Amino acid sequence: MARPRILVVGAGFAGVECVRRLERKLSATEVEIVLVTPSSYQLYLPLLPQVASGVLTPQSVAVSLRRSRKHRTRIIPGGAIGVDTKAKVCVIRKITGELVDARYDYLVLAPGSVTRTFDIPGLIEHGRGMKTLAEAAYIRDHVIAQLDLADASHDEAERTARLQFVVVGGGYAGTETAACLQRLTQHAVKRYPRLNPERISWHLIDLAPKLMPELGDRLGHVAVDILRRRGIEVSLGVSVAEADDDKVTLTDGRVLPSRTLIWTAGVVASPLIGTLDAETVHGRLVVGAEMAVPGAEGVFALGDAAAVPDLARGGDALCPPTAQHAMRQGPKAADNIIASMRHQPLQPYVHKDLGLVVDLGGRDAVSKPLGIELRGLPAQAVARAYHWSALRTNVAKTRVLTNWMLNAVAGDDFVRTGLQEQKRVTLRDAEFTDLYLTPEQVREHVASLRART
Repeated sequence: MARPRILVVGAGFAGVECVRRLERKLSATEVEIVLVTPSSYQLYLPLLPQVASGVLTPQSVAVSLRRSRKHRTRIIPGGAIGVDTKAKVCVIRKITGELVDARYDYLVLAPGSVTRTFDIPGLIEHGRGMKTLAEAAYIRDHVIAQLDLADASHDEAERTARLQFVVVGGGYAGTETAACLQRLTQHAVKRYPRLNPERISWHLIDLAPKLMPELGDRLGHVAVDILRRRGIEVSLGVSVAEADDDKVTLTDGRVLPSRTLIWTAGVVASPLIGTLDAETVHGRLVVGAEMAVPGAEGVFALGDAAAVPDLARGGDALCPPTAQHAMRQGPKAADNIIASMRHQPLQPYVHKDLGLVVDLGGRDAVSKPLGIELRGLPAQAVARAYHWSALRTNVAKTRVLTNWMLNAVAGDDFVRTGLQEQKRVTLRDAEFTDLYLTPEQVREHVASLRART
């Protein structure tokens, strides 16, 4: 009798934690586990701003999936671009571009999210995201390159545009990105005697009336004060009207000469969810508290792509798309898959939010662990302790801690890799959002597959 196949899509917090639990609880003779991911590592996303600013090296936040001694999962290097839940087939585009079809008995959908964009002229062409390791590395190169090019230029207009940086998005990703990169340029400009430090300007823009409203009014105001004291101009209730190669036009009429637009204005569920032709809430797949997809046998969804009910808050509340929830949903989904295999009752996911941490670089931070408001060094200690403890392996913990200590002692470095000097990385290029099939295309593909067999 063939072993049942569990197909897990996505190697984020939810997918990896699900696979780890499955590997621990099920033997190799009981089940075949297959993981679909473009890269065989788990990215610790909350620390990407520190990669972009050079505090951490890229490999310190990319935890190899093959280091585990229990690793036996077969990894398909690629991304799922379509699912037919009736035929129980997942269409996968490998990193070579080849299409393969993976049949499953149980499917775990944890494809995560992509950067949310709007129909703003020039945004896709000129905006850069902060969602992948490649984007973080690229942005670091790009920011340092602007200093190099400004230093070499004799054109005052070009210098102004290269030394003005715009970050859109007042959530955690945008706030930390602006704070960490501003600190990088503040330290780097000391190595450029021809540049006036006062000409470097950072803008943090968000359409919402408050910065990081989840922190509460008091800590939100503290964060704004910290950023403004550093020289970052915070504009709330404003967004981008148009983006060009050398300027950004805002909805309040201001035109900012700039060669750098970093777009972190929220996330939406992976486009893979749209291929299922299933019910969604704000783009996230509707699931029950047990994370099973209604009407789709053997399919579970979790993480950013699933609208998991938040039973701890009650009512119609949904779990926010955070690492804290995804890390805990993964093991619970694995347990429910095992229960389903053994014809046992499924258990609901319940978790009370532990709070929020925001690392603004240096000694600046604001945190709210268990509802306790902290700022400054205590908040920084809590933020870094939380991130450090959440890293999955001792190797990753050692690398991150070493990087933090080295940065504290030796300071920043300002070296570019030079890998992408000529080619601009757009939001679409980095997150591959144009590769997914429509539900009709999935059905046609599966029908042709049946015809061949």
